[in-house]
Amino acid sequence: MRLALLIFNCHKKAMNKQSDTEFLEAVKLAGEAHREVIAETPLQLNAFLSDKYNAEIYLKREDLTPVRSYKMRGAFNFFRKAIETQTRGVKFVCASAGNHAQGFAYACQHFGVKGVIFMPVTTPRQKIQKTRVFGGEMVEIQIFGDFFDHCYKAAIEYAENEGALMVPPFDHADIIEGQATVGLEVLRQLDKPIDLMVLPVGGGGLAAGISKIFSVKSPKTKLLYVQPAGAPSFKESLIKGERVLLPRVDNFVDGAAVGQMGALNFEILKSVSPDDVMLISEDGLCETIIEMLNIEGIVLEPAGALEIDALRHLPPASLKGKRIVCIASGGNFDFERLPEVKERALKAAGLKKYYLIRMPQRPGALRELLQLLGPNDDIARFEYLKKSARNFGSILMGVESSDPDNFNILHGKFDEAGLQYQDITNDEVLSSFIV
Repeated sequence: MRLALLIFNCHKKAMNKQSDTEFLEAVKLAGEAHREVIAETPLQLNAFLSDKYNAEIYLKREDLTPVRSYKMRGAFNFFRKAIETQTRGVKFVCASAGNHAQGFAYACQHFGVKGVIFMPVTTPRQKIQKTRVFGGEMVEIQIFGDFFDHCYKAAIEYAENEGALMVPPFDHADIIEGQATVGLEVLRQLDKPIDLMVLPVGGGGLAAGISKIFSVKSPKTKLLYVQPAGAPSFKESLIKGERVLLPRVDNFVDGAAVGQMGALNFEILKSVSPDDVMLISEDGLCETIIEMLNIEGIVLEPAGALEIDALRHLPPASLKGKRIVCIASGGNFDFERLPEVKERALKAAGLKKYYLIRMPQRPGALRELLQLLGPNDDIARFEYLKKSARNFGSILMGVESSDPDNFNILHGKFDEAGLQYQDITNDEVLSSFIV
C-alpha cells in the first residue's frame, strides 16, 4: 500500500497549495474537456417529488451520461491529464464495483490505451457486461474478492508490481476535479438560490468536489450527505475524528458500499458535522427505487436513489417551499435484482411479514389457520413440515397485505385462537436463512 500512501501525500499537498480560484478554474477546464464525450446532463424540476414534499425539487440526471453515472467525469479527467504527462505505452489499472469501471473502460476506448479492471465477485452482472462493451479489446477484467476494498488492494498491488498507473475511483485530486463538474453545472443551470443540496457519499469523490464548489460559489446552501446504513464509513469517521475502516459492509448499495472512504476526500470533508450525514436503510431505499420506477419511469440503482429517499426522512416543515437539488447519481440497475428490491420494499412499508407458527398436528388445524386471514391478506410463501412422531408441526408463512394495520388485526386473531407464532420479518439471523 506504499503507492496509495504516496499518492495521497502528493495530492494532499497539491490541493492544499491550490487556491479556491485555481480549483474553480481547474474544474471549469475539466468540464470543457468533458464535452468531447459527455453532454451536459439535465437538471430537471420533478413535479411528482415537488408536489409530494411541497417544495421545488430538482434532479441532476447523472443517470443519463453514456455510462449512466457521474463516475465517467472523474475517470475522463484523470486519463486526460495523465496522457498529457505520461510516456506512451503505459498501462492503466483500476478497482471498481461497476460505475467507475465503466467510466474507466470508456476512457480507455476513447484515448486508445490499455487498461486492467479489478471488480468484486459481488458486482452485478449487468455492470460487468456493460464494462466489457465500453472497453472492448482495450480492457481486461479481473474478478477478485467479495468486497470493493479487497479488489482495490489487489489493483494497488498490480500497479506496484507491473508498473501500471493506478486510476483511483475517488481518492485523487484529478478524480475530485472531474466529479466537481457536476456542482458547477448545477449552479450554471439553476440561476436561483439553492436551499438544500443532497449528496451521496461512498468513497467521497463527488461529495468532496461539490462541497468545494459550493463553499465558494454557493456558501449559503445547506449540504446534506447521505450514505447507506450498512456502509457508514463517512459518518463513523467524522464521529471518531479520523478515517475508520469498517469491519463489515452491506453490499446492497454497491455504488456506495465502501469500507473506508478516501483519505484525500476525508481531508476535504472532515469539518462536516456528523449530524449532517444521514444513514439510509437499505430496505427503505427499495421503496424509493420502486416508486421512481413505477411513477416517474426513472431507473435508479440503489446508490442513485439514496438522495431522493433522504427527503422522506426530513421534517416536512424543513422542506416546505424550499429549493432542493438531489443528484440522481446512477442508473445502472440490474433488473435481475428487481424481485429482491420488491421484497425489501414491501417489508419496509410494513406490507409483508414472515411468521414461524407452531401448529397442532390434527385434522382441520390447517383450515382453521387459513380462516384467520383477512380478505386483503395474501399468502406469499407457505412451508409445512409434518413430523408424525410429534403432536405439533412448524410452519413458515409469508403474508402480504394491502395495509400495515391489517397485520395488527391478524395478530389479534392469532392471539385469540391461542396460536403460538413468531414474527421473524426483522430477525436478520432467521430471515437470512429462511426468507
